[in-house]
Amino acid sequence: MKFLRNFCIIAHIDHGKSTLADRLLELTNTVPKRLMQEQILDSMELERERGITIRSKTIRMEYSYNGNNYVLNLIDTPGHVDFTYEVMRVVNACEGAILVVDATQGVEAQTLANTIIASRSGLKIIPVINKIDLQNANVNSVKQQIKESLGINLEPILISAKTGYGVEKVLEAIITQLPPPKVYPEIDGMSALVFDAYYDTYRGVVMYVKVLSGRITKDMLFKFCSSKEDKRFKIEDIGYIKLNFVPCEELLCGDVGYVVAGIKDIHEIQIGDIIYEVNTDVNRLPKIEIKKVKPYVFAGIYPLNPKDYENLKFALQKLHLTDYSLFYKPTTSKVLAAGFHCGFLGSLHLDIVTERLEREYNLDIIVTIPNVEYKILTKDKKEIVVDNPSDFPEYNKIEKIYEPITKTTVVTPLMYLSVVIETCKLFRGEVIDQNFIDENRVVIVFKIPLSEIIIGFFDAIKSVSKGYASFDYEQCGYEESDLVKLEVLVNNEQIDSFCYITHRTKAYNIATKILEKLKKTIPRHLFSIPLQVKCEGRIIAREDIQALKKDVLAKCYGGDVTRKRKLLEKQKEGKKKMKQFGSVNIPKETFIELLKIDTI
Repeated sequence: MKFLRNFCIIAHIDHGKSTLADRLLELTNTVPKRLMQEQILDSMELERERGITIRSKTIRMEYSYNGNNYVLNLIDTPGHVDFTYEVMRVVNACEGAILVVDATQGVEAQTLANTIIASRSGLKIIPVINKIDLQNANVNSVKQQIKESLGINLEPILISAKTGYGVEKVLEAIITQLPPPKVYPEIDGMSALVFDAYYDTYRGVVMYVKVLSGRITKDMLFKFCSSKEDKRFKIEDIGYIKLNFVPCEELLCGDVGYVVAGIKDIHEIQIGDIIYEVNTDVNRLPKIEIKKVKPYVFAGIYPLNPKDYENLKFALQKLHLTDYSLFYKPTTSKVLAAGFHCGFLGSLHLDIVTERLEREYNLDIIVTIPNVEYKILTKDKKEIVVDNPSDFPEYNKIEKIYEPITKTTVVTPLMYLSVVIETCKLFRGEVIDQNFIDENRVVIVFKIPLSEIIIGFFDAIKSVSKGYASFDYEQCGYEESDLVKLEVLVNNEQIDSFCYITHRTKAYNIATKILEKLKKTIPRHLFSIPLQVKCEGRIIAREDIQALKKDVLAKCYGGDVTRKRKLLEKQKEGKKKMKQFGSVNIPKETFIELLKIDTI
């Protein structure tokens, strides 16, 4: 085991994790030059297109150093705040982390968050400063930031992942500074940590494991530590994880590899669980906390054509097998008919899932306004949890409403400090703490409701700081708040998909913005359409879409004026009937525009 290293790469988004991984794979000859391409570990089309990592990737490298052959298991992690859970679940499989910091950007919000996650898990952190070849690189300042704001006293390795400069020093540091795998030789029998899993159409569930004790061989019987049932599984295939799976006869203590055991439902597995050989003493197994993935953001997804409901259901089932953080359940809407109420990790996760549904499954879908989960205490002292605005109880039955609160960390240049604070206050933010990273950069910690962050917050912060500020958030409980439900009426009929929960002070402002979007996108009909927003039983805002007027007098030339009047009266009566029985066509563009609503 002294020639084995398990490590991950962590960083803020776009600081060069995937590029560094590419160079490491090149130097270790893990990928032949003819197969080498940029972001080789990012296999998903959306990852390559957007230049981001969505799911963590594992790969085994072999490298010769000082006459010894080393095995290096690399896990590349995402850098976006929405996918922090990916980092949290892989750190238990590692003993060390390469922390990449951009020489032009310095320490940012997700850099701080990922460093804290790695430190809490006891990982040895090797700091690396990337992009030192760029003209605006400020290496000395970034060194100071790493030392003072992250508390890492180790001298950072200077590299350019794009050109390959300094990457060999990173490989040397992995071998010389990171410890061998942490294992449990006192356990009599096989045990292994499950740190990732995905569903394969032909093989079933493929588990990524780190062996904690003993060895894994084919035909071995094992059980899950967290399972209350006495269910046993037989290992069908094992091997190492390279660009493709490489089968082997056994996985030894400390190894990282894959296990296939004929499991057909990925939800039988909990990430962070331990598998152990039958007859092993369970009391000796290490206690590892299983962090359940909980959705923070909720939205409705409906097929544009009701005939596509079954296709949408099948697509969500397939996505759910590979993305266990996606939650969904059937729902119905008066306007949109049958669809699904879905839960996501954040607004980017929502964006990724909807884009995959449209691209990979060729579906035309409608997405409703995102919202969060509220806790409501009713007047008969019952506490209910509501994640869909249309399920809110009547206002006269509500005693108190509690909304989720986040601890939001914003890193910004000093020159934008005041505008960033003012912008966060518009999102009901409250300053908790403020610290300087260096003389030019400052970290501000806010307490902000989660509902304010999921729509427009990212764009607002980037806009006022000219793109230089970054933010990270974590949910930190619930607080009582004065919230109201906005009900949207189109042609005097309530549209449940347009319901919106907001703070009382913002109710009128958001109501007028919703009506502006509706008036702009709903086409004119042959009858006038009243648009209204109701709050606590009264109308607080109204707009009207004027009727299209057909020229009924076009054919009427000459003759008595009473004939013209008769035609106009007939048209008037017809419009009254049409308004009474006519249904309003709400196009997909209306829902898209409502997703972009400006809440400040």
